[in-house]
Amino acid sequence: MKYRFFDIFLGLFVAVLLISNVASTKIVSFGAITFDGGTILFPLVYILGDVFTEVYGYRAARRVIWVGFTCALLMSLVFIVVGMMPAATDWAHQDAYDAILGLTPRIVLASLAAYLVGEFANSGIMAKMKVATKGRFLWTRTIGSTIVGQGLDTVFFVLVAFAGILPGSVLWSIIITNYIFKVGIEVVLTPVTYRGIKYVKEREQIDVYDTHTKLNPFSITKDKVIRNL
Repeated sequence: MKYRFFDIFLGLFVAVLLISNVASTKIVSFGAITFDGGTILFPLVYILGDVFTEVYGYRAARRVIWVGFTCALLMSLVFIVVGMMPAATDWAHQDAYDAILGLTPRIVLASLAAYLVGEFANSGIMAKMKVATKGRFLWTRTIGSTIVGQGLDTVFFVLVAFAGILPGSVLWSIIITNYIFKVGIEVVLTPVTYRGIKYVKEREQIDVYDTHTKLNPFSITKDKVIRNL
């Protein structure tokens, strides 16, 4: 079945994910608050993930998550390979390239692992809570899944990427500020998420309930779902 908005949301999801990963290479500070630059945009990945799970179901969200993972992996590998290639003799910006785009394997591993763990936790919780609440209390799903998903994502990324490199106080400052900011964005944008999801459901004429959702991220079997509208 062809959906009107699915491809648009998929494109936005991948774009936000890739931009956030690049922006995360810079650590910014406002007084005592320290966080990576990707934090500014990255919460939208989870909001879009909520839309996929709530409207199109867990199977669709699982596919989107893997598409995002593949694109992020490809981007990281291209940056690393290009950084290793010899620079032209009249190009004097190798150090700048390495500083921004010369991602180390550790950063790549941290980013990809955190993304998978956080996104699948977020989507799985959304799907299960929707069935349990019979589609009511959307705010409990969007916020509850974000609290868990963003928590796992933030801790995984910061510890895997920077443990042993940054002082412990800075690590925990980044974790706490990033987490509060990301969850805060979800809470603040809840009214917008409500309207957006309602609008998409009505236009797409779909509202999927994953009644027997398989939470295995690698599952390729067809889940039993109920489609309303």
